[in-house]
Amino acid sequence: MKRREFVLVGTALASLGVSACTHSIGGFAAKTSREDDWNIAAGDDGKLVDTTALSKMADRLAASGSNIHSVLVVHRGRLVFERYLQGSDQVPTSFFGSRVENVVFNAGMRHAMKSATKSVASLAVGIAIDRGLIHGVDEPILGFFPELADLRTPESDRLLLRHALGMTLGLEWIESTPATGDLANDETRMYFSGDPCRYVLTRRTVAAAGQQFFYSTGALALISAILHRATGRPLDEFARTSLLEPLGISGEEWSRMGRDSDAGGGLRMRPRDMAKIGQLVLAGGRWDGRQIVSKGWIEASTASLIKATDDQDYGYLWWSGHARAHRRIVRWIGALGRGGQSIRIVPELDLVVAVTAGYYQDYSPQAFKLQYGVFNDVLQAISPSL
Repeated sequence: MKRREFVLVGTALASLGVSACTHSIGGFAAKTSREDDWNIAAGDDGKLVDTTALSKMADRLAASGSNIHSVLVVHRGRLVFERYLQGSDQVPTSFFGSRVENVVFNAGMRHAMKSATKSVASLAVGIAIDRGLIHGVDEPILGFFPELADLRTPESDRLLLRHALGMTLGLEWIESTPATGDLANDETRMYFSGDPCRYVLTRRTVAAAGQQFFYSTGALALISAILHRATGRPLDEFARTSLLEPLGISGEEWSRMGRDSDAGGGLRMRPRDMAKIGQLVLAGGRWDGRQIVSKGWIEASTASLIKATDDQDYGYLWWSGHARAHRRIVRWIGALGRGGQSIRIVPELDLVVAVTAGYYQDYSPQAFKLQYGVFNDVLQAISPSL
């Protein structure tokens, strides 16, 4: 299963003549109110956000047959635009797995975040460090796994929590095939191994730890297990009480792989809740006057720590890159997931953009162009005077 989200250079949104039908559920009525702890902006946010242009963008998405499911824009802490569409999606079944259905989305529906889950796990790690449950990012990984003492070597002893968080373990990992269940995929083999952490730590060393970026969902198996051991609770339970409930988020679904939560891509929540995650990061870890995650962790985890792929950088489970907003270049921070799931934060513009989509098995340049085109169109709708 290919977890990584690809981002191309910004392009204008193009209509796509694909077969899946879409139906626009109109943008919310612009009025000052509070709903789900969101301050919903009046009018067009004082002419700073062109909501007319955003509505036209959403109408084009609906008319073109795209498989974008929702677009939410938060500016200066206020929800200024929200639109839900219709398209094909992977719907969880009663048993393990999912089926593809055509879905009419709305604000109350949870959506798969896929690898954007990783960034939520990063926030949970930060809280555990803030509370002293984990001493810091320089903790040796094998120190959390005494039962894996047989794996200790000079190389493995140098593997630190920071290397798992930054995708710099230096261990061989093949995660480039999109089909679920492909046994040529290390992620699939890890789940079938019966001992995910042992599987990850026995991969062949291909680089010194901390030196090169190797995208690995296996690193999240380690992080999930470390959080469980450090906090005494599975990641989903720890995150619920320490992160999600303080944000007013409830009803999320977080799948598990054995005893541990699927930190690599198992979280489902509403797009409004995804936007809350973005706003929390934008505000330096504060929400509604409460410091939920330390500002120090937000700054450290979203810093550009290593060059990744597609002209992007990586921090501790957060992507970052640059985009053009009118005539200037702005930096964005992102939680990105397979299929077009994204939370992008633009500190310079006081902006959060949350998008969900259904391109889970579509790795075509056209699909990537459309996904990034949504973010690009939002940037162009923000006043250049900011």
